[in-house]
Amino acid sequence: MAAHENATATERKVDVVVEGMVYCQSCEHYGTWSLSEAETIASAKVSVICKNEKDQVSYYKSFQTNDNGYFYAQLEGFKMNNCLVEHPLQSCSVKLLSSPLENCSLLSNVNYGMYGASLRYERKKLFGKSYEAVIYAAGPLAFRPSNCSTTTQE
Repeated sequence: MAAHENATATERKVDVVVEGMVYCQSCEHYGTWSLSEAETIASAKVSVICKNEKDQVSYYKSFQTNDNGYFYAQLEGFKMNNCLVEHPLQSCSVKLLSSPLENCSLLSNVNYGMYGASLRYERKKLFGKSYEAVIYAAGPLAFRPSNCSTTTQE
């Protein structure tokens, strides 16, 4: 019984978290991946999508950015099998969903935000007494204004 108690006491809950930023790209950099002069978007929505080894969606959830354009997506319920293909770095991506800004709500493909931005592991972890979070980063992602002129400026 003592061995069982020790095993339970040392079990840690390990969460997978994806973080990133969402911006409104400036018209000056329309058509590029530059986020120079970009502004963050509060309440923008992104989705985290993970697929299994059969290319079927195994996890999907949408998340909203905070007042600074930052999202912290705790993937509650995400299950990782021993298959390397199902590791978050290979199986998960982040897509832009919606922007609350009428003047900046068109999708851009900066860092592949339209089709699925891949994740990066940046050696970032959070630790608690019986908790550990492995944090991955995506993006930065950006919406673009609809009122940008497509003509070249002189």
